[in-house]
Amino acid sequence: MRFRLAAAGLLLAAAAVSRAAEPKDALSPAEQAKVRAVLEAYRTAWLANDADAVLSVFAEDAVLMPHHGVEPVVGKAAARAFWFPAGPPTTITAFTLTVDQVGGSSGIAWARGRSRVEWTTGIGPDAKRSGNAGTNLTVLKRQPDGNWRIVAMMWDDPLPQPAVPPR
Repeated sequence: MRFRLAAAGLLLAAAAVSRAAEPKDALSPAEQAKVRAVLEAYRTAWLANDADAVLSVFAEDAVLMPHHGVEPVVGKAAARAFWFPAGPPTTITAFTLTVDQVGGSSGIAWARGRSRVEWTTGIGPDAKRSGNAGTNLTVLKRQPDGNWRIVAMMWDDPLPQPAVPPR
């Protein structure tokens, strides 16, 4: 009986410590849903191949931290040049983005998850299909207007794979 009382006491103490460790301004479920909505807008903008819509979810001074040790990309103009360079068109053909966890406070939020993307570069018979998958971490900041914008995004993936055979 003493063992059960001691175990119950430990469980209650652990629960109290866990609640005390949560910040008083922890991100509410409603704000977590808004963060998820920003990431969904990002995903659907890529599927629409809409550069302006992709960039609209980012703060002006956002930082991209690409895979493979690529130098950070700072600011929306640099992000546009990085993702949408002149040259043969690149069309996103599939993009899944899971959000496995969202956390933060009333002003800063983060989300982590996984993604898988497929794309075609070029047009006609010379077009090449590629794809990859990986993990990501996104940091968002609440803007003065109350909306959330991405301020930092980091991702990894394996080295680009050879062309994906046509479906």
